[in-house]
Amino acid sequence: MGTRRLVAALAASGLALAACGQSGGAGGGGDTIEITITQNAIAGGKNANAADHLTKWVIPEFEKKHPNVKVKFLPNGVDDEQYKTKLALDLKSGKGADVIDIDGIWAGEFAEAGYIKPLAEVAPAAESWDGWAQIPEAVQGLTTFNGKKYALPIGTDGRVLYFNKTLFEKAGLPADWQPKSWQEVLDAGQKLKDSGVPVPIQINAGTAMGEATTMQGVLPLLAGAGGEVYKDGKWSGATQPLKDALGLYQKIYGGSGLGDPKLQQEAKGRDKSFAQFAEGKIGILMEGDYFWRGVVNPTDGVAKMADRDTVVGYAKIPAIEPGKGIRGQDFVSMSGGALRALNPNTKHPKEAFELLAFTLSPEALKQETKNAVRITPRTDVNKEILAGDPLLSFISENVLPNTAYRPPLAVYPQVSVALQEASAAVINGTPPDQAAAEYVKKLEGLVGGAGNIAS
Repeated sequence: MGTRRLVAALAASGLALAACGQSGGAGGGGDTIEITITQNAIAGGKNANAADHLTKWVIPEFEKKHPNVKVKFLPNGVDDEQYKTKLALDLKSGKGADVIDIDGIWAGEFAEAGYIKPLAEVAPAAESWDGWAQIPEAVQGLTTFNGKKYALPIGTDGRVLYFNKTLFEKAGLPADWQPKSWQEVLDAGQKLKDSGVPVPIQINAGTAMGEATTMQGVLPLLAGAGGEVYKDGKWSGATQPLKDALGLYQKIYGGSGLGDPKLQQEAKGRDKSFAQFAEGKIGILMEGDYFWRGVVNPTDGVAKMADRDTVVGYAKIPAIEPGKGIRGQDFVSMSGGALRALNPNTKHPKEAFELLAFTLSPEALKQETKNAVRITPRTDVNKEILAGDPLLSFISENVLPNTAYRPPLAVYPQVSVALQEASAAVINGTPPDQAAAEYVKKLEGLVGGAGNIAS
């Protein structure tokens, strides 16, 4: 289904093929070969830092180490969906760059269509790459589809529970709070409410927040109850974990006063929740590391908190009860991330993989993150570059080993909307069991019937 949908989209788009020439064709004379690399990045435009890092550092350094190889960067600066369509057209027609960046969520769709192949099939050296030892098993999951690795992970992120230590102190809660169950989160919310906090708990719900509801709400809760939205070739239906996740929404938003249901329905509800947290009106908030880096960042955040480093605490997201999360875990998270893959049509798979691996070597990642620190997929690099950032270190060391990823399938975005609608129903008063049953009806229409759903 995913493959057909993508192919139909390609035909409808009528997008012209990129004139990339022969992928990895012979360079100027002698034994010199040319390989190409592409990203949705362009100097002076979209993702300019990534483009500059590639052209000013990676390519010159790689060419020094490989004097017989010339590397050419093929820039893009377009909307992500346009970039995706262009890549798919190139790969479908046997053209395109040798090394390509893709969003992790596209991997399964591209693999099903045959646009990308398992990494080790294209370049056998990928199997024994020494970098795998530095990438947590859970993060390797981002690269994996149907049990095979299709790419190397470029970067990732993680979700945590943020809390306001000043409000916690007033409520008699500890500054080093780490709940071990959902009930402990609800108990903390009740203490915050009793001490006068306007919004004790904020977990994204409803359709207005879009994918933020799914990634910072439904999916971490589903994982915490031991469920996954897609597993072993089937989509999860009205399972107990889904009912448990929707049940927690009911406990927070169904008249207890622990959360603000109106906030979940406003067009700018998520932005408003950011502002309210920064103003000291929200006690506990489930969010990704973007919240720390880009929202409450004291220097350039969208909702600056001058006292972020002393006031904002963070904790792992607990399972419903210890040991009841996915894989028998006590704590869970969800992550996104991008991938770097090889074009299966490359004429120089060995050199293309060497370039791919070099972009994710410790020296390249340290150079890339000099001016903009982020979580890399490598624990050895993270230990060094994140030392000055407590939250990012916390995520790298404590959260990533417990994380999970969205299914990289074409229909997932529509399934995600159905999950958002289920959470919206509950905050509007629908019982969790009924909301789960309504979700399954929608799911059947999306994924080709009940045979593709595990109940």
